[in-house]
Amino acid sequence: MAAANITVTYLSFSTVNPNSHSDLRQISFSVTTSRATVTNTTPFFASSSVIGGCFCNNNNNNSFSFGFQYRRIPLKFRSARGPAAALPMFSEDPVVGDVVAAALSGGIALSMLRFWGEIAKMGLFEQKLNRKLVHISIGLVFMLCWPMFSSGSHGAILAALIPGVNIIKMLLLGLGVWKDEATVKSMSRFGDHRELLKGPLYYATTISLACAIYWRTSPIAIAAICNLCAGDGLADIVGRRFGSQKLPYNRNKSIAGSIAMVVAGFLASIGYMHYFSTFGYVEESWQMVYRFFVVSLAAALVESHPISTELDDNLTVPLTAVLVGSFIF
Repeated sequence: MAAANITVTYLSFSTVNPNSHSDLRQISFSVTTSRATVTNTTPFFASSSVIGGCFCNNNNNNSFSFGFQYRRIPLKFRSARGPAAALPMFSEDPVVGDVVAAALSGGIALSMLRFWGEIAKMGLFEQKLNRKLVHISIGLVFMLCWPMFSSGSHGAILAALIPGVNIIKMLLLGLGVWKDEATVKSMSRFGDHRELLKGPLYYATTISLACAIYWRTSPIAIAAICNLCAGDGLADIVGRRFGSQKLPYNRNKSIAGSIAMVVAGFLASIGYMHYFSTFGYVEESWQMVYRFFVVSLAAALVESHPISTELDDNLTVPLTAVLVGSFIF
């Protein structure tokens, strides 16, 4: 084989628009030989994600080029926020990937409900505290699973079906059609199965609608769930322990509890803003931080009002977050 002196003459990267229908990701470079003539072409790399080849010519200038042509990401895998959100986690088929994600997310949610149910039966915590720990953890853990789903509408719908199944469960338990003492004890104040037709039913409905309507690219979904779970949950726990000083307009609510709700809902919202921004679903900014604080403050004010006691704070808190968020986000 004749020896060749090879010199890299240029290196170029094509501009890629992650939301374009036609752009191809391509890296290419060419080299020139001084004492060699290439007579054929040979593909040297191929996989499901990268197509590679040696593109050669057979003329007197003795030059040839290598090219790596990266497969364009199909539009169905893309998000309006960027390429990271578009990549399927389990399968290139979004339906298959979403079914796997739904199975995993549902299994996690069911395991957590069963765990807290067993804790309630064992009596490790008082019933009210156990109920609030369920209240705080279920929705927030479920949101951690959202990146497993695809960016299409079918991903949002399948994710919404998981709390949707819990809606049916709350209806069956609350109406007395299905008996499950552990679940009733872990999710009710006084162990009455009819309580599940109010707060727990509103809770599951909020999370289901947040998935189906807003999904993970919306700060409204983040604000609604974080203030419902972290904010309202911590408000009750802190208020019962440090709430000796009551609010003047509602003697059933405390200053400490309301402050805890603002802080917990706000910090949880910031945390999930950062979490989802790492996947490209939202763009974190100081403006969004300020708006999350406004939503948390508004939700805490409504939660402390006597009307929330008469209705249910699992209903009034997410409604307030959605209403205020619709104006400011």
